[in-house]
Formats: sequence, C-alpha cells, structure tokens
Amino acid sequence: MDTFPDLGSLTDQELKDLIQQMTEEEIEVSYKRRILHGKIDILRAELVNRLRKKHDGGEDVISGADVEKLTDILSGRLPGQEGS
Repeated sequence: MDTFPDLGSLTDQELKDLIQQMTEEEIEVSYKRRILHGKIDILRAELVNRLRKKHDGGEDVISGADVEKLTDILSGRLPGQEGS
C-alpha cells in the first residue's frame, strides 16, 4: 500500500491532481464493487433455487454445518475464526 504524501509539502495543483486521482480511483472501485455485488446476487439466487428444488424433492435443506455458520454469524464471529 502506498504511503500518504506529506500534504504540507504539496502545491495547490498537486493537491488538486491528487484529489482527481483519488476520485477516479474511487469511481473505479465502486464500479467493481457493484459488479461483484451483482455476481453475488446471481450466485445466491441460484443457490436458493437449488435449495428450493431439494426441499420440494424432500431432501434436507439445512445441515448441521449451516446451523453452526449461523450461530457464528449471530455471535459476531467471522467465518473460520475460532471461538474464544
């Protein structure tokens, strides 16, 4: 990660250029984030459809691992984080 420049040593034009550069970078990151969220939504919808089909077919939809994940989420633990 780049270090942040000493702002006091920058000229007004350098500050304006830096603002413009950061603004453009933020726009790009936001665009990528929206694309990723769209892909995640599509994947979740596919999973829901599959689970719905399993449920309609009489299969178990929720496993013990699913309950454990939900418990971790509700207790504020991150996935893969050991309990304290």
